[in-house]
Amino acid sequence: MKITILCVGKIKESFYRDALKEYSKRLSRYVNLEIIEVADEKAPEGLSETEALKIKDKEGEKILGKLKDSFIIPLVIDGKSLDSREFSDFIKEKALRGTSHITFIIGGSLGLSEEVIKKGDFLLSFSKMTFPHQLMRVILLEQVYRAYRIINNEPYHK
Repeated sequence: MKITILCVGKIKESFYRDALKEYSKRLSRYVNLEIIEVADEKAPEGLSETEALKIKDKEGEKILGKLKDSFIIPLVIDGKSLDSREFSDFIKEKALRGTSHITFIIGGSLGLSEEVIKKGDFLLSFSKMTFPHQLMRVILLEQVYRAYRIINNEPYHK
């Protein structure tokens, strides 16, 4: 299976980069992992709703320009919540039904544009809480790694 993480912005903090590197290494025995970053737009404090929509739309255009033929999963607060076992079952079921490529999309600090969300085959939520998009990458990779450990009946701390 190929897993693509399509995300807005670069990782600036070394501790996030270290965690991403570690989970990427762990995942390499299970999947072909690709991380694609698109540039974020400047989003100063105090934006109007219209200005925020324009920024999300610009970032969304960049995301849409990088999408390939795959099963698309935008991460959104209002998506479906799955526990770790359900998530692993979901990935396993996709593979059994012939899905060979899954793309997860993580938006920038303002979230994802409606156009990107509409492209989703499945909307996934990790929580009703808001997380920094850099941290969300780490959480996502850890959960994908956990899913493959579960799929392969391998131990992983609970």
